[in-house]
Amino acid sequence: MPARALATWRSRRTSMRIVFMGTPEFAVPSLKAVAAAYDVALVVTRPDAVRSRGKKLEPSPVKACALDLGLPVLEAKRMDAEAIDAVRAAAPDLICVVAFGCILPDELLAVASLGAINVHGSLLPRWRGAAPIQRAILAGDEKTGVSIMRVAHDLDAGAWCRQVSTPIGTKTASQLFDELAQAGAPELVAAAAQIADGTVTWHEQDPAQVTIAEKVKKDEMRLDPADTCEANALRVQASTDAAPARCQVADKGMRVVRAAAVDANVPQVAAGAVALGHGRVLLGCANGALELLRVKPDGKREMDASAWTQGLHGGNGVTWERA
Repeated sequence: MPARALATWRSRRTSMRIVFMGTPEFAVPSLKAVAAAYDVALVVTRPDAVRSRGKKLEPSPVKACALDLGLPVLEAKRMDAEAIDAVRAAAPDLICVVAFGCILPDELLAVASLGAINVHGSLLPRWRGAAPIQRAILAGDEKTGVSIMRVAHDLDAGAWCRQVSTPIGTKTASQLFDELAQAGAPELVAAAAQIADGTVTWHEQDPAQVTIAEKVKKDEMRLDPADTCEANALRVQASTDAAPARCQVADKGMRVVRAAAVDANVPQVAAGAVALGHGRVLLGCANGALELLRVKPDGKREMDASAWTQGLHGGNGVTWERA
């Protein structure tokens, strides 16, 4: 590309006006990347809320980041007429959305001349919806990723233009959240550049391949001795603060932070029984055992499972059940 043409291309990119919409930590890397590449005219985020055990109102991670970057911020619980007018006044060329937290009305999507794009934490059309990362883990998927998609009227139904994948393996939901947040940021910047230059290629989603990632309910994450050790291990792997993997051992509730389905060389443990020995804690499941590695008993700090057993009475006569 000739030097003058390259300079013009770069100028077009950096002068493009962006309205960024996002709320949680997942959106922060994307905001930083977009702010470094383009003119962010406005950041829209959800209002301050109680986000920890204290009762003090705290800003969203995106608001905190925007203020650090010196960017104007609009807090909006929903995109009503007043909020849409504020976005319109910012005169965006493009709207970038990353986990904002509510459905966007069609009127808003029409504000920007280049439309609106979204960073979604799955390989669309698989796992549209609220909990794509957890659902990919719970389903035993081999890989997941991020998609840069056009925001459409229906939830996560827009065509996508860029995707990047990663193997799931033994990564926890928290680890995948962090990884995909980082992976989505440069993809969002690249997609915006392609849209501005008219070089973007859109891929329509195949309706036959669509799966829905409904919000994970707490009851789904309860470990169950009637289930397989693999299914219980996936629950632990997909565990989050909002929907933690839990069980009850010796009539005491706990969160299971880390666990693994044990191999065939471990002696059989009856479903519902607990085997203790050599610093290991094995929960009997329908087809084998789940080894507890890290736990957080109710009312106590997180600890290694081997340390927790020191206060456990009853030896190998202990049983476990759904919490």
